[in-house]
Amino acid sequence: MSNDPEDVVVTTVEAVKTALKARGAASFLVNKKTDELQLASANGLSREYLDKGPLSAAKSIAASLEEGPVAIYDVSDDPRIQYPKAAKKEGIASILSVPISIHGQVIGTLRVYTAEPWEFTIDDVNLVQAVAQIAGMALDMARLSKGYKSSIEILKSTRDPKRFKSAKRTPQEGVPVSVPERQ
Repeated sequence: MSNDPEDVVVTTVEAVKTALKARGAASFLVNKKTDELQLASANGLSREYLDKGPLSAAKSIAASLEEGPVAIYDVSDDPRIQYPKAAKKEGIASILSVPISIHGQVIGTLRVYTAEPWEFTIDDVNLVQAVAQIAGMALDMARLSKGYKSSIEILKSTRDPKRFKSAKRTPQEGVPVSVPERQ
């Protein structure tokens, strides 16, 4: 798995779409400031559909963020769909939405879109849930790895050898003095 969060979400949606032979798949991350779902990656969906408008975390299949997986058989006749006309125009009949979590906290959702009405089986749901869980762990590892690399670069840039008195370092060099020296 990649250390780049973007690669993680791209690979995830491609894998889910291919495994279920679905029309499309997408992952969204929750923006806590705006309470919107922001697109992280999509596969098999048109730019027009993806740009249909902001997705409210409270209106767009919100139960999948709060309660777990949600399967919608008919998107044209379900109040949990925020943009039913856009979904119908895109040729989407059914949607499965599962949460993506890190350490028990929901950070987003992984969605599968089908062209034909689809009764998602428990195996379908379990597969997408497992992939979403792995994606959450991979995103967390990528974030930690990126933070770790950034921390190392910051430390390297602040460690200027000219600041030290000699090439040989003593344990006291660079340690702040907390007690004034006696004279």
